[in-house]
Amino acid sequence: MIERDVGGFLAGDDDALRDRLATDAIRHHRTNEATQLRAWEVSLRCLRAALSGWAEAASWRLVLEFPLRRLGRRIDAVLVTPRAVLVLEFKADATGFAAADRRQVEDYALDLQDFHAGSRNRVIVPILVATRGTPPPATWPLAIGGVAEVLCANAASLPSLLRDLWPRLPAHAQVDVHGWSSAPYRPVPGIVEAARMLYQRNNVAEIADAGADARNLRETTQAILAACRRARDERRHVALFVTGTPGAGKTLCGLNVVFGAEREDRATFLTGNPTLVHVLREALVRDAVASGEQARAARQRMRGAIQALPHFRDHHIAHPHEIPAEHIAVIDEAQRSWSRDQAVRASADRPVKLTDSEPGHLLDIMVRHAGWAVMVCLIGNGQEIHTGEGGLAEWGVALAARPHWQVVAAGNHAGPPRQSLTPLREITIEPALHLDIGVRNVRNPDAAAWADAVVRGDAAAARELAGRRPLPFALVRDLAGLRAALRAEARGQRRAGLVGSSGARRLRAEGLGVEVEHRDAGEVARWFLDHWPDDVRASDALETMATEFACQGLELDVVGLCWGGDFVRLGGTWQVRRFAGTDWQRMANEEARDWRINAYRVLLTRARHLTVIWVPRGSAEDRTRMPAEMEAVAAFLRSCGIQETERPGEVSPAGPPVQALLV
Repeated sequence: MIERDVGGFLAGDDDALRDRLATDAIRHHRTNEATQLRAWEVSLRCLRAALSGWAEAASWRLVLEFPLRRLGRRIDAVLVTPRAVLVLEFKADATGFAAADRRQVEDYALDLQDFHAGSRNRVIVPILVATRGTPPPATWPLAIGGVAEVLCANAASLPSLLRDLWPRLPAHAQVDVHGWSSAPYRPVPGIVEAARMLYQRNNVAEIADAGADARNLRETTQAILAACRRARDERRHVALFVTGTPGAGKTLCGLNVVFGAEREDRATFLTGNPTLVHVLREALVRDAVASGEQARAARQRMRGAIQALPHFRDHHIAHPHEIPAEHIAVIDEAQRSWSRDQAVRASADRPVKLTDSEPGHLLDIMVRHAGWAVMVCLIGNGQEIHTGEGGLAEWGVALAARPHWQVVAAGNHAGPPRQSLTPLREITIEPALHLDIGVRNVRNPDAAAWADAVVRGDAAAARELAGRRPLPFALVRDLAGLRAALRAEARGQRRAGLVGSSGARRLRAEGLGVEVEHRDAGEVARWFLDHWPDDVRASDALETMATEFACQGLELDVVGLCWGGDFVRLGGTWQVRRFAGTDWQRMANEEARDWRINAYRVLLTRARHLTVIWVPRGSAEDRTRMPAEMEAVAAFLRSCGIQETERPGEVSPAGPPVQALLV
C-alpha cells in the first residue's frame, strides 16, 4: 500500500511510483508481469489527468493498492475526501463495463463499509474505470445508503465525472482524510472464506484479528492453540469444549486449528453435517484447480483435512488397531453426536455396528495415540435438530467413564440436562473457551440473542434487544416481495438464498416446494458456491429452499426465511406441529418439539447481513393455511421490534439511512 496527498502525488514522478508498486508486489508474492506494469501506468496517468489543476483536491489523500484481507484482493485506488470515500477500480484498455467488474468494485466498497472503522457511516462511492469503454451517462441524483451506486467512466470522462460528483456529496460528512488508512480494518470472514484463506496462506492473522467488536474471538483462538501445545508438551489426552451462541465464531476457531498453526500435527475437521463437508471441500478444490493443481489430487488432499465424522468413526471402529493419522480432531457441532441408544439403533443394519455413543467411540479412537491427543469439541447449545442427538450431556457421560482424559471447558455448564457436562466432577476451567459475542452478523452482534428470544416467545426481551441498535431483520408478507428484497440487498458479491423448515410442508401451496437435497454433494455445493444467472441452481437464483439440515453450520450474506405452518402462534404461545395426511397435527413428543424450535433458531441465525422473513398470508379456503394463524406470527414478530416493509428496495434497517445526493 502506498499513500500520498494528492498534491504530493501530482508533484511526483509516475515512473518512481510504479517501481515502488512493483517492489511491494514482489514482497507480497504477486507476479510482476508486463500486464501489471501496464495497468499501473494507465491508472496513474488517469489519476493524474483527473486531479491536475483542481486546487480543492490537493489536500485529499490518495491510497494505492489498499489491501482487503477478507477478499484477498487490493483496491487499485482510494481517494479519501472530506465528504466521501471514493473507491476506484481500473480496467486498463477495457472497452466495456462488465457486470462482474461492477460487482467487484461494489464489493470493495461494501467491504470497507462493514469492516473498516474509518469508512463506517461514511458515504462510499465505487467507480469503475474502463479506460477505453463508452460509459453510460451518470444519473443524478445518485441514490446512496452508505455505499452508492456504481459510477462508470473511461480515461477521458473520469475528470468530469469527479468534478460533477464533488458538489453533490454531503458537505457535513467530515471524513478523517489523513487518519483513514490507519483506521482499524478487521474483517470477519465467512466460513468458506476462512477455510480458503487459511488453507492457501497458512496465516492465522485474518482469524485472530477478526471482528472489531469481538473481543473474545482472539482470546478463544489463543486458548485453544495453547491447550493443544500443552497437551503435546506434557503428553496428555485433552478434551476441549468450545461453547458459544450461534454465529459467535466457533467454526472459525476450529478451522484455525486445522488449517493454521497446528497443521503440522495433522489436525482434522470432523463433522456429521454433510453439507458442510461438501461445500468446504468443493470450495478448496476449486481454488486448488484454479492454481494449476489436478482436481483428483486436490480432492484426495481435502479428504484428510475435512472429513465426514461417520466415515472417520466407522473406519476406525472397523480397524481397531489402526492409530489415526491426526493428533488433533476438531468435532464440529459436537452437541449433535448420537447418544448410545441412537447409535446402537441406527447401526443395527449397517456393516459397522456401534456399541457406544458417538462421543464414547471417538474418545476411544483418539486415545490410541499413546503419547498425546486433543479433541476440540465445538458446542452450539440449542442447535440440536434431529432425533438421537445427545447434546453436551452425552460427552459428560462418556468422559466420566474415561477419567484418563483431561477436560477443559469454560465452566461446568449447569443448566438443562442436555446442555450440561454432568456427571463430570473434575473440569479445568478456562473462561476464554466460551464465545458470547456474535460475529456472523456483521451489523448487529445481538442478532442471535434476538432470534433466541423470538423462538422462546419472549417478546419483551426481543424488544429490549431491538432498542439497542437497528435489527438486521425485516418482515414481508408475499413471496414476490421477498425475492425483490433479496435482490435489492444482494449487492456486489453478496450471496442471497431462501431457507425454510423441513417441516414447512405447506409452503408448496404458496409456490415454494422445492428443497435442496442436502445429501447430494454436487447439488449442495452448487447452491452455496455457484452464481446466478450463470447457474439457475445457485442459491441466489431464489428458486430452491435450503432446510435446517442443508444450511446448519453454513451461512449466506442475505437470507430469505420462509415461515411455515409448523411453527405458529395459537392462544398467545408458540405451537409446534407436523403435517400428516391432509392436516396439521400437534407434536406430543417433547424432544421432537425441541428439535423443531431449534430448527427455527438455526434458520434465524444464518445471515451475515440481513434476514428478510416472509410470513405468508395464507388462504381462508385452505384449513392448512389459515390467515389468522399466519397473521398471529407476523403480529408477534412486530411486537418483537421487527419492521415490516412494503418497499423491498429499502429493507436494510441496520445500515445508514437511505439518502439522495443533491443535484
